[in-house]
Amino acid sequence: MYTESTLLLGVLLTPLISAVVIALFLRKQGDIAAYLSCFSALAIACLSIQLFSIIPTGQEIYITIFKDYFQMGTFSFDLGFLINPDTLTLLFVVSFVGFWIHIFSLGYMRTDDGKARYFGGLSVFMFSMLGIVIADNLIMIFIFWELVGFSSYALISHYFKTEKAANASKKAFIVNRVGDLGFLIGIVITYWQFGTSNLLELQSIIGLEPSSTNWIIAALLMCGFIGKSAQFPLHVWLPDAMAGPTPVSALIHAATMVAAGIFFLIRIEFLFTPDVLNVIAWMGTLMAAYGGLCAITQSDIKKILAYSTLSQLGYMAAAFGLGYPGLALFHLATHAFFKGLLFLGSASVIHGCHHEQDIFKMGGLAKKMPFTTVTFAIGIAALAGVNYLSGYYSKDSILVAAYAEHTMIFWILMGSALVTAFYMGRLFWIAFFGSPKSKNAKNAKESPFVMILPLLVLSILALFGGKVAMWPENLSMSFLSDYRLINGLSDSILEDAYHQGHTLLKSIGTLAWIFGILGSLFFYGLGSKNDNLGIRMPSLFRFLDSKLLIDEFYLWYVKKVQQKLADFIHLMDLLLIGGLCVRGTAGFIGLLGYISRALHTGSIGAYVFWFASGLLLFWAYAIGIFS
Repeated sequence: MYTESTLLLGVLLTPLISAVVIALFLRKQGDIAAYLSCFSALAIACLSIQLFSIIPTGQEIYITIFKDYFQMGTFSFDLGFLINPDTLTLLFVVSFVGFWIHIFSLGYMRTDDGKARYFGGLSVFMFSMLGIVIADNLIMIFIFWELVGFSSYALISHYFKTEKAANASKKAFIVNRVGDLGFLIGIVITYWQFGTSNLLELQSIIGLEPSSTNWIIAALLMCGFIGKSAQFPLHVWLPDAMAGPTPVSALIHAATMVAAGIFFLIRIEFLFTPDVLNVIAWMGTLMAAYGGLCAITQSDIKKILAYSTLSQLGYMAAAFGLGYPGLALFHLATHAFFKGLLFLGSASVIHGCHHEQDIFKMGGLAKKMPFTTVTFAIGIAALAGVNYLSGYYSKDSILVAAYAEHTMIFWILMGSALVTAFYMGRLFWIAFFGSPKSKNAKNAKESPFVMILPLLVLSILALFGGKVAMWPENLSMSFLSDYRLINGLSDSILEDAYHQGHTLLKSIGTLAWIFGILGSLFFYGLGSKNDNLGIRMPSLFRFLDSKLLIDEFYLWYVKKVQQKLADFIHLMDLLLIGGLCVRGTAGFIGLLGYISRALHTGSIGAYVFWFASGLLLFWAYAIGIFS
């Protein structure tokens, strides 16, 4: 009988061992490295399922592996694990979805020269992500947090010989460093104020004295979420990260890593003040709208899904900010299913179309790639919130919560749901129907079975994953419990808000996805060769395509402000530090040395001369010539 600690160590160390073996022995053995990485992912999934079976439902388990693992003076922290229902949920998502993405990669990366490097990077990522999920203290979380950032950098830059991938990886790494700096400062202040970074100890301290927390700590820790989950204003890295291999986008930038920020918020929810929660709610709501509007003008199939991910992360952030961490986690899980499916579906399309990514150069794929088409349609339906699919349960429950909490946020999120159905319908009608619009599309063919099988499995989860919550009975109780915890309202008020919201949403929510999908069909038609929005409404198209010029603002800031400031500091470094302080001091000492050497030549005549000169000066001073 395995203990919890043994299983957790197995979950954490299995991908690390895989990565080390690949790095040391299999760098030129791509096939063996791929199978080893897939086997490690399968082992992680099995161990995670084993954890589900031995840990009682709803129980929280704290396991210390190494006491005082690191100690410096009075500062120390333990190496330990914290397991609760949230942890088990994300363990399942990361391990199960991650395993099928590994399997899909066997086909997608079959002829890639860097296959060993790619699968080694996947194993490093799995190790890092799982470390975040099970860590019991902020310092451990931060260490794995940075390893996840490194993994993302390495995998985005897989095609490092192309300028696009190299720049995208640097952009992702640098932008995340901005958020992580705030995160690190928040950890330092938390330890300084409370004397611990352990999550259970922090929760206990704050439970005894709720006023001990403050908005500064919450805001700084929130910076990590803003960077990793690509929220405004640090969202600009995620669309560019699509330069990496598409399965990487499915695993890291849709199903797991970007969701790590949401999970982290849930992990430390007790640290957040109402003011910061309100900021998070509005930040998520506006990102849900912004991401959806940006997706409407994209022609790259992966960037459409990237902006869709930004929008769905906004839903999760809004749920958390409104006081519903349970719903944020629920949507995180269902989103991993259907967005992982959509990204793998796009990878299948790109593979079948010989690496074509422009939807206006596709067309007619429904006949040539029937399995991909059906599974992609299921993913779209789940994302759009079609009734009784996984997205319907999670996203619509967030809308119910918003209805009960904040009317304006509710209507913005509802509008975003309509936009989601519209841009995903646009993608589907243009890419999969009509006639092929390029040679690559004309020669497209269905992907091999090793790529189709993961699509079928994730399709099942996208179809039925939400039903696990048994809407509305069990789910209503779970989010109402969150609502009571945060707002302290009575059960009768909560039940009324829930039933009113559910009744409203059953009509408005259904109309939203119907109008969105059918509206895109009437507006674009089947297999359109041109973007009708750009033709019919060029001003609106240019505005949406500008993405509010945020990337351009950053570029201007870097070139005109940051670079000039750096040049000025560099000049001051040369003049003051390098010149005056370093070389100036050395020159002055050198001058003193030169003068000193001039007075000690070893010449008797020189000594007599200076002796006589000294006597004359002393005599002149003595008789008052210089007075």
